[in-house]
Amino acid sequence: MLRKIIHIDMDAFFASVEQRDFPELQGKPVVVGSSSDRGVIAAASYEARKFGVRSAMASKVALRRCPKLIFQKHRFEVYKEVSAQIREIFFEYTDLVEPLSLDEAFLDVTENKKGIDSATQVAREIKQKIFERTQLTASAGVSANKFLAKVASDQRKPNGMYIIRPKDVQAFVEQLPIEKFFGVGKKTAEKMHLLDIHKGKDLLRFDLPRMVHYFGKAGQYFYDIARGIDERPVRPHRERKSVGIENTFGKDLIDEQQIKLEINRLKEGLAKRLSKSGKAGKTLTLKVKFDNFEQITRSKTTEQLISNRLLDELCTDLLAEAPLNRPIRLLGLTVSNFNTEKETDALQLKINFED
Repeated sequence: MLRKIIHIDMDAFFASVEQRDFPELQGKPVVVGSSSDRGVIAAASYEARKFGVRSAMASKVALRRCPKLIFQKHRFEVYKEVSAQIREIFFEYTDLVEPLSLDEAFLDVTENKKGIDSATQVAREIKQKIFERTQLTASAGVSANKFLAKVASDQRKPNGMYIIRPKDVQAFVEQLPIEKFFGVGKKTAEKMHLLDIHKGKDLLRFDLPRMVHYFGKAGQYFYDIARGIDERPVRPHRERKSVGIENTFGKDLIDEQQIKLEINRLKEGLAKRLSKSGKAGKTLTLKVKFDNFEQITRSKTTEQLISNRLLDELCTDLLAEAPLNRPIRLLGLTVSNFNTEKETDALQLKINFED
């Protein structure tokens, strides 16, 4: 059976919520984040994006690009509430909902609760209901698999919808710039350019062994998506693999006592998040980012679940192992290895915004 997959992506979600709740901001270049020298942009309105302002950009760079930029302090609880409203709409159509973040999700509507045969109609109804209930717009991509639906949702933003029908898949993928392939980051794109790969059609020159040779495990994925193939199912229950907390500091930490004080604060926050999540793990990871943006991590794994007492001991050990002889921009702690799982590349609960 041909699958019917929808990718819903809210348009400039955090910034759009701010513009909705504060009408005086509508039509203006708005960002969510701090305007301090060490601030980072969490989200940018489309008016701000016209100036080249993007999420994850340093605030001082954003201000140079748009001196009239309006900064709004984040309101994560509000964003979570709105996200929950939107997911309620998704579940009216299907239980096969895979959230990627607060503002986007995959839906498998091959068999849906409304009995609607057209995935396009489902996407159109969902977009309309989102607007009616939240006064926010969303963009939708509709196709036969997750890769195609994700790429499609980026084609007509904001407030658009794009359908990639089975008969059009190969032609669409072949003309798609490699930078727009879901899963191709900056470094991978640069490597592909060195191999004279610029569009999807260029990937077709490489057989599977060569793709694996150049890109390792990701080679199989790139080989498949170049042919419009993506067998990954929509997974409604994405189990959390780690719980973490991190903080970017307004001023670099240079003193040992400052570092220990901040680690203690992180430990307290991490303990609260672990308690709230009901999770316990066996691996603790310390993350350090220095003033030159170089980043290191140190981890320790125990045979028993990490208690508060053990958390103190592990932090002391990790601090002793890490070369903390340079100014520190960021510190983070993550507990992972739940239920004997060994993976640590999972959900991070981050604090990246200065109050």
